[in-house]
Amino acid sequence: MDWKKSINAFIMNRKITVILIFLLFLAIVLIAISLGPVKLSLRELFFGQYSNILRLRITRVILGLVAGAGLAVAGVIFQGILRNPLAEPYVLGVSSGAGLGAALALFFNLSMELLPLTAFLGAVLTMFIVYNLAKLNGKVSTQGLILSGVIVGAVFASLLLFFVSISTNEAMHGITWWLLGSLQVFDIKLLIAVSIMILTGICIAIYFARDLNAISLGEEEALHLGINVDAVKKILFIIASLISGSIVCVCGIIGFVGLIIPHAVRLICGSDHRLVLPVSAISGGAFLILADTISRTLMPPVEVPIGVITAFIGGTVFIFLLRKKQKAPF
Repeated sequence: MDWKKSINAFIMNRKITVILIFLLFLAIVLIAISLGPVKLSLRELFFGQYSNILRLRITRVILGLVAGAGLAVAGVIFQGILRNPLAEPYVLGVSSGAGLGAALALFFNLSMELLPLTAFLGAVLTMFIVYNLAKLNGKVSTQGLILSGVIVGAVFASLLLFFVSISTNEAMHGITWWLLGSLQVFDIKLLIAVSIMILTGICIAIYFARDLNAISLGEEEALHLGINVDAVKKILFIIASLISGSIVCVCGIIGFVGLIIPHAVRLICGSDHRLVLPVSAISGGAFLILADTISRTLMPPVEVPIGVITAFIGGTVFIFLLRKKQKAPF
């Protein structure tokens, strides 16, 4: 029958799209490894006397993959549970809160192993404050959420700079570059620990993909389907905050990845979170690796902060989506 052929064609097109995205990701990884201030071919990198350069580039690619995947998935989660297309860690102030948490750990000379924990606590506290500030008569408006996120993010960013200015810790004064976003890996152990946390968070988010589909349609519909909406939302809020905080403590504040990637993926793959979440993870990793490659090669030997690249692209997309949101509901 014609409808069966249409469904099969639709599924096949989705599979082809996912395969193409994965192949594009592999191509970007190879480009990122081969390009840099020092121009070397892949043959020279893998078979020559440049093992140190190869190691540096591979660790940056790994961090870009993990961080980009985490930011994209966190964006999908926030957009799904808040039913707001503009929600993402940077816009909601979560990244600034996580940055403040990490900076306080340095300010009080805490162990480096506690950085992910303090960043996570900062992210959770920020999300709690933003969500409650935006709530009016039990409802959260789009404008209120964005406004609250911008205000809280600005306040926390100011506090962060305050602690940097009064600190005698040399690590704190070197934090300015980190705040602009960077994929330089200084601690392999921290990278491994953060990668495990982020990948675990992504897997948990994918596990709740069906619940996220229902919540995205409306809380009443989700309740009728037997979903414990409050419990699922709390779990996903914690997961998204954990992912965001973990990324900030390693990469600094990188904005708009969680805004750009989920929208692009939905345009290509539809709105089913069972597909959107894993494809967003791959696409987010590819996007951040590409942005990092641009940041390293745009003005050699000077490295442009990666946050500048993502903000330039993401800011434009954010303005477009904000204008679109004013004309039509999510």
